[in-house]
Amino acid sequence: MLVPKLFTTLRAYDRAQFSQDVTAGVIVGIVAIPLAIAFAIASGVTPGAGLWTAIVAGFLISAFGGSRVQIGGPTGAFVVIVYGIVQKYGIDGLTVATLMAGVLLVIMGLAKLGSVIKFIPHPVITGFTSGIAVIIFSSEVKDLFGLRMGVVPAAFLPKWAAFAANASNVTPAAIAIAALTLAILLVWPAISRRIPGPFVALIATTAVAHMLHLPIETIGSRFGSLSAIPHPQLPHLSVEQVTGLVAPAFTIAMLAAIESLLSAVVSDGMIGGRHRSNMELIAQGIANVASPLFGGIPATGAIARTATNVKNGGRTPIAGMTHALTLLLVTLFFGRYAALIPLATLAGILVIVAYHMSEWRTFRAELRSPKSDVAVLLTTFGLTVLVDLTVAIAVGLVLASFLFIRRMATTTSVSLIAHGLDDESDDDDAAAWRGKIPHDVRVFEISGPFFFGAAEVFKETLSQLSERPRVLIIRMRDVGALDSTGMHVLKDVVRRCRREGTHVVLSDVHSQPLAALERSELMDEVGRANVVPTIAKALEAAAA
Repeated sequence: MLVPKLFTTLRAYDRAQFSQDVTAGVIVGIVAIPLAIAFAIASGVTPGAGLWTAIVAGFLISAFGGSRVQIGGPTGAFVVIVYGIVQKYGIDGLTVATLMAGVLLVIMGLAKLGSVIKFIPHPVITGFTSGIAVIIFSSEVKDLFGLRMGVVPAAFLPKWAAFAANASNVTPAAIAIAALTLAILLVWPAISRRIPGPFVALIATTAVAHMLHLPIETIGSRFGSLSAIPHPQLPHLSVEQVTGLVAPAFTIAMLAAIESLLSAVVSDGMIGGRHRSNMELIAQGIANVASPLFGGIPATGAIARTATNVKNGGRTPIAGMTHALTLLLVTLFFGRYAALIPLATLAGILVIVAYHMSEWRTFRAELRSPKSDVAVLLTTFGLTVLVDLTVAIAVGLVLASFLFIRRMATTTSVSLIAHGLDDESDDDDAAAWRGKIPHDVRVFEISGPFFFGAAEVFKETLSQLSERPRVLIIRMRDVGALDSTGMHVLKDVVRRCRREGTHVVLSDVHSQPLAALERSELMDEVGRANVVPTIAKALEAAAA
């Protein structure tokens, strides 16, 4: 149902729930301030881009989304892909890629592909999520230790080589601020869960650094003050550049879809609700079309902020819209103070984000999975860290698909019933034929889905016949699915048997394979009279 949850929840809205939603929205807005700034800086854009993304996209995702409690904005999942686009295509390239991704998300929602996203293999998701966490941590090492060095290389291995070469150029004050940030983030939850730890760390470390006049880099020293309200504008790119952005745009759309629907599923479990996945994709698309027009970056549902919203009483999209309005007011009236925030503070916050994002316990548990899943996990993780996120997702999905096909093919078996029926049958007439298969009749039974992955198994089994029988019965009682490749193989078998004087009978054909036969030429090749409902009927036809 393509109806935003906002319209549904307002039908039975009251003052008590409004109060809870506003309170939760204000708290989540405070939590989002340091995260929006930190994600933007880590992505290679200005702090203001992160704040305006959280404001514009956060409001639209809540207003048009399919989840009651989803909080949208910039997330760590986009850091890798956004940084790569900015380095290669610039800010204009990022704007175009995000716009294209937004359009793709709307199309996915209108095409009702929300449920399809859920079928992405878990090892692929865990692999690239853990890989992104490693890259986020790597990108914060310079600010975490206050390293005095030139431009940090973008590639993973050269980046760490540069860190090692400049290990002696640390700034003790930056290390102290980062350590204080980490200590507050780790200890504060035991003191209070109502006031967000990242906000406390931001205020405390900024105050310490400013009062002690510590020689450390701040947002103001690197980026200047936050800009005023950005004016909507379209980028200027050539057709060739836009064509090169198709793959990054697809990656942004996939990440936005996966992250938002995962967040929606998690929040459903927390509130006992049920989100509308297709409406959620449309909302994500609308947000990612609007965000870059205001200088923003890609946005999606944020699991941590959504969970914070739920824990503080938010139960309708009003909370998410309040979160965006809170960010707007803070940006307009207190944005100039953001220039005082130490970069080491933001680095410390992102280290904790990367730690939680790594899901190392899940990663470790996946290593005890079947070897095929471990291969997909490690391949996706390695490519994310060492090559590129777009390549990692594509290769991970293809590898997982091939391994799944191989696994399914091994579950399909083709066996020759050489002496007689010795199995239990629901058909009483089959009992009369038990142990009495005529000597010039061969019965082959296919067990499992008969698709392109299992077609070769069938051909190899048939090739083992030393002499051609008068009648070949193919029993399909355990074939629940038949694809075009399976039908093509069957057609080849029927034609070859006809040339060799062998009659083919199909028995126990289920509804899906039977419907596929009806729509194809195979039914004419076999003959309708030779497609019978039971093995007993097939043996009667063979005896006749």
